[in-house]
Amino acid sequence: MAHVVKFKMHSLQAFISVATLLAMSFASAAALAHTNDYLDTQKAPHGGQLRMAGVYHFELVVAKDSKGATNNPVMVYVTDHAGAKIQTAGTSGTVTILSGTERTTANLAPDGDNRLKGSAKYTSAPDLKAIVSIALPGKTSEQARFTPLAIPMEKHDEHMH
Repeated sequence: MAHVVKFKMHSLQAFISVATLLAMSFASAAALAHTNDYLDTQKAPHGGQLRMAGVYHFELVVAKDSKGATNNPVMVYVTDHAGAKIQTAGTSGTVTILSGTERTTANLAPDGDNRLKGSAKYTSAPDLKAIVSIALPGKTSEQARFTPLAIPMEKHDEHMH
């Protein structure tokens, strides 16, 4: 009888240990995930806006000074969560840009190292929104939403004086 009690206690302790380890693994994975608010506080390497897309970070760079709807470059840089470059050879993608009542979609093609490039007709405006969809070779498509020209609110603007 004493052996049965010891076995049950040992099994319970093992179950609790495994459950604790699993919970810690999921918690640490969630802690590594970056929110858009957090990414907006980070300086993007190419002056664009950073967003999470599955296991990747996408940095969208658009023209900041296009007064009218003209053909402008669009670039997306792909990195992992640590900022290491992800090679884009063989990658396909699109970017859909919404600015005011204008909507345009551009194809993105590999353009060296970790960059994809395309061009689209858009106006640089604070209300510009973009949806980037990229499929790396052998992977499912990942998507991210951007507001690359939105004027960030200063922390002190949140408080009444």
